[in-house]
Amino acid sequence: MPELRELPVDDPVAQNLLAEYFAMRREAFPGGTYTTAFPASGTFDPPGAFLVAYDGQAAVGCGGIRPIADGPHGPRFEVKHLYLAPVTRGRGWGRLLLAELIRHARDAGGAEVVLDTHHSLEAAAGLYAGAGFAPIAPYNDNPNATRWYGLRL
Repeated sequence: MPELRELPVDDPVAQNLLAEYFAMRREAFPGGTYTTAFPASGTFDPPGAFLVAYDGQAAVGCGGIRPIADGPHGPRFEVKHLYLAPVTRGRGWGRLLLAELIRHARDAGGAEVVLDTHHSLEAAAGLYAGAGFAPIAPYNDNPNATRWYGLRL
């Protein structure tokens, strides 16, 4: 199992993982129109968190949780930039990382966790459904998103 460490999103390790993630998304995105937006320093500061997954000494994945405007159920947190290097996939590490992000939101008093994704990310959709996320109405105008999901805590 990976070790999960909380790092500032502007840490070089976090930035390298995000660069890998954005490069992968640009390469596979339909129509080649993926919009890259590195998160600003402080985006995931408490009560949010940015987690990095390590396999031994190698940083192999990341994901963040951040508070956003309250939703219909109360305090709302958003999952962003959930990524695992291809060599790690199929080991259940995505479930572990997502569960830890959800735990952070719950511990911070969140009533709901939301996320957006693209319909081409079928494995991600399966991960989210397996964690209990259900389709919701769009809550943002992310140009890369075609699906929005929510999980009541």
